[in-house]
Amino acid sequence: MPLDSRIDEITDRIRERSRDSRDGYLKRMRAQAEQGPRRAHLDCGNQAHAYAAMQDQKGDLAADRVPNIGIVTAYNDMLSAHQPYGTYPDRIKAAAREAGATAQVAGGVPAMCDGVTQGQAGMELSLFSRDVIALAAGVALSHDTFDAALYLGICDKIVPGLVIAAATFGYLPGIFVPAGPMPSGLPNEEKARIRREFAEGKIGRDKLMEAEMASYHGPGTCTFYGTANSNQMLMEFMGLHLPGASFVNPDTPLRDALTDAAVVRASEMTGLGNAYNPVCDILDERAYVNGLVGLMATGGSTNLVLHLIAMARASGVQLTCADFDAVSEATPLMARVYPNGLADVNHFHAAGGLPFMIGHLLEAGLLHEDVRTVAGGGLSAYATEPKLDGDRVKWEPGPRETQNDRILNTPENGFAKTGGLKQVRGNLGIGVMKISAVAEELQHIEAPARVFHDQAAVKEAFRAGELNRDVVVVVRYQGPRANGMPELHALTPLLSVLLSRGHKVALVTDGRMSGASGKVPAAIHVAPEALLDGLIAKVQDGDIVRVDAANGKLEVLNEGVAEREIVHPDLTGNEMGLGRELFSLFRATAGRSDRGAGVVI
Repeated sequence: MPLDSRIDEITDRIRERSRDSRDGYLKRMRAQAEQGPRRAHLDCGNQAHAYAAMQDQKGDLAADRVPNIGIVTAYNDMLSAHQPYGTYPDRIKAAAREAGATAQVAGGVPAMCDGVTQGQAGMELSLFSRDVIALAAGVALSHDTFDAALYLGICDKIVPGLVIAAATFGYLPGIFVPAGPMPSGLPNEEKARIRREFAEGKIGRDKLMEAEMASYHGPGTCTFYGTANSNQMLMEFMGLHLPGASFVNPDTPLRDALTDAAVVRASEMTGLGNAYNPVCDILDERAYVNGLVGLMATGGSTNLVLHLIAMARASGVQLTCADFDAVSEATPLMARVYPNGLADVNHFHAAGGLPFMIGHLLEAGLLHEDVRTVAGGGLSAYATEPKLDGDRVKWEPGPRETQNDRILNTPENGFAKTGGLKQVRGNLGIGVMKISAVAEELQHIEAPARVFHDQAAVKEAFRAGELNRDVVVVVRYQGPRANGMPELHALTPLLSVLLSRGHKVALVTDGRMSGASGKVPAAIHVAPEALLDGLIAKVQDGDIVRVDAANGKLEVLNEGVAEREIVHPDLTGNEMGLGRELFSLFRATAGRSDRGAGVVI
């Protein structure tokens, strides 16, 4: 199927806009690649330190006879998604030896859990952890002894940070190795109901705790379609996973076989052989457009709007918020996965999952097939699914028919004609809305503003009954410069209660919402943020605010707002405690949210 003209035009615009930065990036990568095997440039003393613990493989490493694979791991056993990675290094080393290669843990990167820090002060470090991860991975790979890398990470900021690092070391081949989602627990809609009842005071904390523990109950990624699982989707659409690797449960024979296969493939792609396949050649403008299509077709996380812009810049590609909007207009919504539906990612995977989706999007001309991937060849390899052949993996054609058309459907029979995200803009600035879970009649609201400077104040007003009306809740001073741009997901149950009472409600903020953003219309990531004198800083209680997803509008309708004087609140409380004092430089130098909110790139 020929490429859809709209996708072609979007890609051309990105390519032209990125010409100089992409050319400069590739020139740097080619210069690094031309130096040959990395270890050859180390002095004998350098190499001796690097190989001291490698026992009987020292000679092969010193002679540059075998590929050496660096493992960059985000393992910790506090994150359920990353707990399975504890056993991966030994497995990878054994698989590398069998493949005629060596492997070493190059280094670890931090991995914080947004589920633990939601509504807490620690969430103010969350976005910046992406840049810390990129920096830490850079330190790990700076030893310059590796011919390829395996990146072990799944969750919210971890994959984007690792991609930034992989792009920075783009002359190295690299594969992202997932660990899979936990088995299904308490249905997501039941969990949401219990959260609403707790917010209304109808049940106690004991019942809430019981429901939460039944939802998050074992090793693996959380099963709703939030940022973590959006990351996994993205790695397949962009060709950095092996095909079909994303949603295979942990600690299963197929999961183990996929990990072994990633090691074999990494050893084949190095510059020591004839199939050199560096990350820099995979991460071009076509790969990012494919990622955008996947994001829109699945109704994925709003956090990826920030992360994709930052990831792309690391590989010389210049994305803008307008690109997301244009791709969304061209891409039908093909999946209904919680919070956009009742199903979780295990149900999505069983219904046909990513192989079904990628195959149909290719047939519809909505994806670039002619891209480089870690699997070799084009994106059509990702329309296949992995099966066990003994203890090894083989790939067979993916499903052509959905197993549940309430969860997954073809582009022609999609759940909406356009994708799950929408850009909104106006005198309040530029923002983004996730509309895949928002009823159409709720996507336009004009109502008086109620202005807050933190989540706690919103909760107090809710408990006092002050929000029982049509209202646009404005929560400002939540941007990267103000306090690190925390997620405001703790507000979702409260605002959902107001919706259930028949009120028209919207949220407008320069902060973030969770990847699990649901049915409440929310214009988020508003830029410029309040601390940078964006107009959101001048909005007052009672001003009429328009949030209109259908027409892409975000406006305050009162006259004279722009002439008001800004008096910034005291934000010193954001500067201390739980390590926030260590991140003052990050807050001071963070970029705008519509440019990725980064401090590294």
